[in-house]
Amino acid sequence: MNISDELVSVDAMLARARAAQAEYERGGSQSRYDRAALAAGWAVMQPERNRALAELAVRTTGLGNVADKITKNHRKTLGLLRDLQDAATHGVLSDDPQTGIIELARPIGVIGAVVPSTNPVATPANNIINALKCGNAIVLSPSPKGVECCEMLLGFIHAEFDKLGESRDLVQMLPGRGSKDKTQRMLELADLAVVTGSQDNVRRAYESGTPAIGVGAGNVAVIVDETADPSDAVAKIIASKTFDNATSCSSENALIVMDAAYGDFAKEFVAQGGAIIPEAGQNQIVDRLWQRGHLNRDIIATDADLLIQRLGLSDKVPAATRVIAVETRGIGPEHPLSGEKLSRVAALYRARDFDDAMQIAQRILTHQGAGHSIGLHTAQPERAMALARDLPVCRVIVNQAHCFATGGSFENGLPFSLSMGCGSWGGNSIDANLHWRHFMQRTRIVRPIPAREPSLAQIFDSYWQEVGR
Repeated sequence: MNISDELVSVDAMLARARAAQAEYERGGSQSRYDRAALAAGWAVMQPERNRALAELAVRTTGLGNVADKITKNHRKTLGLLRDLQDAATHGVLSDDPQTGIIELARPIGVIGAVVPSTNPVATPANNIINALKCGNAIVLSPSPKGVECCEMLLGFIHAEFDKLGESRDLVQMLPGRGSKDKTQRMLELADLAVVTGSQDNVRRAYESGTPAIGVGAGNVAVIVDETADPSDAVAKIIASKTFDNATSCSSENALIVMDAAYGDFAKEFVAQGGAIIPEAGQNQIVDRLWQRGHLNRDIIATDADLLIQRLGLSDKVPAATRVIAVETRGIGPEHPLSGEKLSRVAALYRARDFDDAMQIAQRILTHQGAGHSIGLHTAQPERAMALARDLPVCRVIVNQAHCFATGGSFENGLPFSLSMGCGSWGGNSIDANLHWRHFMQRTRIVRPIPAREPSLAQIFDSYWQEVGR
């Protein structure tokens, strides 16, 4: 099939999606949208299907591990469905007699979603459920390594749709292997582009001419101050950093530990299965973790035993080591350890005090990950406020395992999501977790109300009193 034939096939797929969405909207109701979203959710969460999807994801992408992917698919989908359970996405949303405005929920149309290989099941499932809940159709463009997972996922969803009598054309994926040309065509024809993954894809979406939601790069730093409980902080950091072999964009990549906390933190880190590589040994890690300027695909997102072997650390760290922290001071393009590592490897920085820790975090975020988030382990709440005021981040995660908390958790109030908007700092159109409200638009009926025109004095009186007329 040549490029023009491929593009014709994309055009045909989008046309089918548009026709299915038009019928879905014409015959839509809250119960119908809810039922379709639940069908897609059960397609993922049914235990045998969840396991099959997780096993295929690890086998085809080589990233992460099966047990954690099963947990991720289950918890992320369950949390999303909880968030959606009482959400109104059809019909009249509000009728305010004071403003005279009635708001109606309206679908966007056909969503074009680009999804990454790091989460080839949970991310597309999240997008599909949100799209269906709000009355949309959706077409997916998986990464080349994620094609088989996407095919299996859609097979499970279509089987559930058959029970409901819903059109399979509501949820589709681009035909054949992934390609930039087909993805670009999809982005141009969709009514909304949603992109999670490479920043190149995010840029292409914003340049497609279609309204787009892209999310920023991860490179999470976490600060441990002198008031933190070292045992609790280490336990949460290691749980987060090792989950699914650090495939999450919310995994800790830099640990910034204040001098007053460093000794106790290091002891706990080693006691709980971590190993600390002195600064003198950082070049060995860099030389193996990066190959010709790119992360080594034989090392990223692997289990701890393979990671240790392939980093040449078998005779240097205990056999039961679960995560590696590498002492370093360098930050920026010439210091790869200061960037995202997609592995059970974290950079370890020492800070003189909290101000120094903030400056280190600022430099890391400026290098990579601006807008995403920062973690803080502390007993001083005001320090979280300082980070929120002064650093270019959309989330400050306090005393939590970062990768579990950033994308929504049953223990915090963020919406469940696998895509984190990073605001203007990350070059994104949103600063929140991607969630159902981004998949819906509103029409407003505007009725006349009694005039509310103020006098000049009512507006300017305080100003005149302060500076004169």
